[in-house]
Amino acid sequence: MQRIILVAAIAALAACSKPAGSTINETSWEYIEEGKPMQESIDANGNYIKTSGAEHIDHGTVVMKEGKACFTSAMTKQGEVCWTSPKLDVGASGETVSDTGEKLPIKRIPYVAKTM
Repeated sequence: MQRIILVAAIAALAACSKPAGSTINETSWEYIEEGKPMQESIDANGNYIKTSGAEHIDHGTVVMKEGKACFTSAMTKQGEVCWTSPKLDVGASGETVSDTGEKLPIKRIPYVAKTM
């Protein structure tokens, strides 16, 4: 199972650091997935791109639903995966939990624009 969920959690964390009613857009996150460092960014339109170094890992869309970041990959048939929001400021670390109970340590970093 890919860590698309992780991306969603990271996005959710960013959303909590903004005023109510805002989105997780224009946020970036770091985490470890299957022993590899990952970086995920959500652009102004709610599109995410996940990379590991120069390697493109995943991309898709993310929306906030009931306080959770819900990701849908354009590369898998996994469907929507939602993660809790730990409400992190830039530079802070925390943990996000998927709807299936998977826990993922994450760190919010300054926004990094990514392109395909």
